[in-house]
Amino acid sequence: MTQLKNWMERHPRLTAWFVLAVGMVIILLWSAKDVGLLPTQLAALVVATILLAGLCVWIIGWEDEDQTSPADH
Repeated sequence: MTQLKNWMERHPRLTAWFVLAVGMVIILLWSAKDVGLLPTQLAALVVATILLAGLCVWIIGWEDEDQTSPADH
């Protein structure tokens, strides 16, 4: 358990990506349960959702980079 906690502290963006992706995929699967999608369509949506979660974490990380880097002006 300590190793997992240390890994999460060393890699906060990957941790955020994983947590956000899991939550988004759960919501996607719950909302699409009665839609009648084909398995390949559902798989494509899951992959797109995981990539979207990564993009969200990356964009949010831009603000962190701006605050930690010295001002150039």
